[in-house]
Amino acid sequence: MANLRPSYSDYQPTNPSDAPSPGVGGVCMMQTKWRDEQHPSLIHSISSFLADNLFKLNFVPIGPNFIFNCGGLSVAFLFLTKWDCNISSSIFSRVQKLKGQFAHFYVIVTLPTQEQNDSFTRSYFKYGMELGKPTFVPVQDLEMGFEKIVRIAHSRGVCKRQGVIAKINAEREQSVLVMDQFVKVVTSIPGVNNHDANTLYAAIGSIQAISQASKSLILEKTDLSAEKADTITRFFRDPNYYLSAKLN
Repeated sequence: MANLRPSYSDYQPTNPSDAPSPGVGGVCMMQTKWRDEQHPSLIHSISSFLADNLFKLNFVPIGPNFIFNCGGLSVAFLFLTKWDCNISSSIFSRVQKLKGQFAHFYVIVTLPTQEQNDSFTRSYFKYGMELGKPTFVPVQDLEMGFEKIVRIAHSRGVCKRQGVIAKINAEREQSVLVMDQFVKVVTSIPGVNNHDANTLYAAIGSIQAISQASKSLILEKTDLSAEKADTITRFFRDPNYYLSAKLN
């Protein structure tokens, strides 16, 4: 059989950030039972393809044929290298079982002839499969099938990383907003400027912590003058101070 292509040479992402990064691959776990049922040349080609794309390959006794971990996301696969309608019942029973065990699960099925494709389609609807749950990916040959597996695993990992980055950015924006509000509140204290507010935040903490801090603690932890430390403690304890403060 022909060797798998050694890289993502035919993978052309629309977004440059979706392209595989140099030095970044992932982990592939291959089911030992599935490995033992395949021709050695296929296993050799898969091993070489994964190594060329910087994936670590482990052989383990797992339920699905493959589990990939890319970017912190696990994706499971069944890789049906031969379609046999005589065992379709057990195939779809296994699919239903694995679907409930993995949040990200795909079935790759090799259908090189129209006859096999028609047989698969009849069985698919016969056993009441719901479209997209899980996703079935028909392919014409083994090489295409495994490349589909790696592509899907990689793309899901990219989405995961982008989601994490988006979350970090949102948290950063929220942190900036909170800090802006903190500075606005603290600088409403007479005589306290932005530098003082940032110093108090770094040394004392939240507004609640500052309101409970003593003059001596403020002097010990910050470079504020005794006059400012006294003003701050009086602001949070004396109504004549905190009722007169105005937010900018």
